[in-house]
Amino acid sequence: MITPANPLAAPATAAAPEKLSPERLELREAAQGFEAIMVRKMLEVARESVWAEDAPLTGNGMKQYKTMRDEHFADIAAQSGTLGFARSIEEQLAQFVVPKDG
Repeated sequence: MITPANPLAAPATAAAPEKLSPERLELREAAQGFEAIMVRKMLEVARESVWAEDAPLTGNGMKQYKTMRDEHFADIAAQSGTLGFARSIEEQLAQFVVPKDG
């Protein structure tokens, strides 16, 4: 039986999940959100430059579908860390995070 690949699943060789402080967890989520915005914008610009509007099956419904598909793809890419933008942003900004309890 073939199991579908899950892009959000951790690789088999990955270490146990690290325990993060609440501040670091917030930073990670913000960095992933920023990466998702960047990916969405890149897809939007790429889509504008490639596909003609006069092609069959175009219209507002198709535009909405493509937007939703791009948003979902961007969220998956950011959460999986495939591109590495979020990890780099998190590593750069982590030095400025001050724990609230200490």
